Amino acid sequence: MAQTPAIVAAERAGIPFRLHAYEHDSAAESYGLEAAETLGLDPGTVFKTLVVDLDGKPALAIVPVSAQLDLRALGKRAAMAGPAAAERATGYVLGGISPLGGRKRLPTLLDSSALDHDTIHVSAGRRGLQIELAPHDLARLTGAEIRPIAR
Repeated sequence: MAQTPAIVAAERAGIPFRLHAYEHDSAAESYGLEAAETLGLDPGTVFKTLVVDLDGKPALAIVPVSAQLDLRALGKRAAMAGPAAAERATGYVLGGISPLGGRKRLPTLLDSSALDHDTIHVSAGRRGLQIELAPHDLARLTGAEIRPIAR
């Protein structure tokens, strides 16, 4: 399996993690729900990484695939970044955007529901690959602020 910047970042940090690979279906409507269904995971433990615009600057919001990002929880001037802007800011393609190993470190918000689980799953940097790790390790590696941002 090819290394991704996300996997390299987790290895360098020396944190425990597991990889889960699956065959991505290009017809899938939701990358995150596809991962949960294909891997037989609780959708509450699979988190999507969304790129948002906060006061004109990119940031990451990590929320369960079973929920939606509450933009109001991020502030009055929060908006979703467009696909091209998201890929440019992270260096990853849509459906494979990982909170780890991005082009540059972006401000990161992690939904507090992540703390309800011993481990969560996020993209490992490509479609069809998830990395399972402890939410506290994810928060430490990304410098994430943990608070309720999903609805």
